[in-house]
Amino acid sequence: MTPSPNQVYPVIWHNNSVSLIDQTRLPNEYTFVEIHRSEDMARAIKTMIVRGAPAIGVAAAYGMYLGAREIETSDRHEFLQNLDKVAQLLRSTRPTAVNLFWAISRMIKAAYETLGTVEDIKQTLFQTAQAINAEDLQTCQAIGDNGLTVLPTTPEKLTLLTHCNAGALATAGYGTALGVVRSAWREGRLERLFADETRPRLQGAKLTTWECVQEGIPVTLITDNMAAHCMKQGLIHAVVVGADRIAANGDTANKIGTYSVAIAAKAHNIPFFVAAPLSTVDFELADGSKIPIEEREPTEIYQVGDTILTPAGVDFYNPAFDVTPAELITAIITENGVFAPGELVKSQPQQVA
Repeated sequence: MTPSPNQVYPVIWHNNSVSLIDQTRLPNEYTFVEIHRSEDMARAIKTMIVRGAPAIGVAAAYGMYLGAREIETSDRHEFLQNLDKVAQLLRSTRPTAVNLFWAISRMIKAAYETLGTVEDIKQTLFQTAQAINAEDLQTCQAIGDNGLTVLPTTPEKLTLLTHCNAGALATAGYGTALGVVRSAWREGRLERLFADETRPRLQGAKLTTWECVQEGIPVTLITDNMAAHCMKQGLIHAVVVGADRIAANGDTANKIGTYSVAIAAKAHNIPFFVAAPLSTVDFELADGSKIPIEEREPTEIYQVGDTILTPAGVDFYNPAFDVTPAELITAIITENGVFAPGELVKSQPQQVA
């Protein structure tokens, strides 16, 4: 597949360091942050300079290599002990995104299975991080094309709704939910994308719309509480969202507000799709009740810039994710095909170790 000339890549290995698009400055500033140390990568993940489950996985893989590069010993046992500490640091950044843990586990496995010197292990870690990066891009392109097979066949040109940002900025460079949108646009199947603003971090308003504008994809921004109204007005033909963790039964954790969109879609008989790589599926969790939900700083909901929105004495609750039950999900779109939530377990043997 030929990438768009305006396609963006949020995580790039360049000049012996990692360049991250600073997503906290979009859409007003398109700038990069240079990451040279594992501690800096952990901070970038935690502060959402890089965000989106697949992109976090790619970033964490490079973070593991950067940490390995900092370990100054030729003793294999001592090196691996210190590498485990780097892994612990990176794991502590975002508890819900399973791709983070998947990528770190893959890097640790590669290190322990590599024979030879410490330098040999470091080289293997670098190659593994690059492989994770390249594989994610291919995976998202496959997800996008597989999504075309299950979108409604009428009308010919569809209006889709998405929540949060599951695009190039959230992956290695094509997107999961927005990958489906991109493929639909490429094939002439898309009329317009409606993007929820996605309170409180406004990823839909700041990131999804920015990506669409870069590629000339027609996009309309709505506030989160307008989705049901738009569905009732017949403006939405299907919903496509990403995922940060999917349980074995298909229950899906995604950005807070996704559950509400799924309920509204069910009430209006609109198909609701989850688009995600198989690395996002946590087969060790039977259902979504066990998915850890990250809670973030209350400043995200009571402050905009320097403006305080609430009176003193108010309490705050700021969960970053919610869990959409499998029964509200029409299908889960993966790189290996499309599965009904209850049939997701059939894809398990095909996961990359």
